[in-house]
Amino acid sequence: MMNDLDAKIIEMHRDIKWICRTLGEMKETDVDFEDRIRKLEGWQAEKAGVDKRTGGIVAGLSGVVGALAALVVQWLGMG
Repeated sequence: MMNDLDAKIIEMHRDIKWICRTLGEMKETDVDFEDRIRKLEGWQAEKAGVDKRTGGIVAGLSGVVGALAALVVQWLGMG
């Protein structure tokens, strides 16, 4: 009877060690996964900022070109 109890205690101790080791590995994987997600979120935010800046530059240039075209038409006496 005592040997059976000892075997169960030893088996439970091994299981607890395995569970702790596995939980540690899961935490490391989770931290790595979260770091990758943060990097992707930063990249998306940066990309969105670049797209907004590019759109603003295009809008500004379109306004300048439009104004220049209006001045040329007016200068040529067509307007």
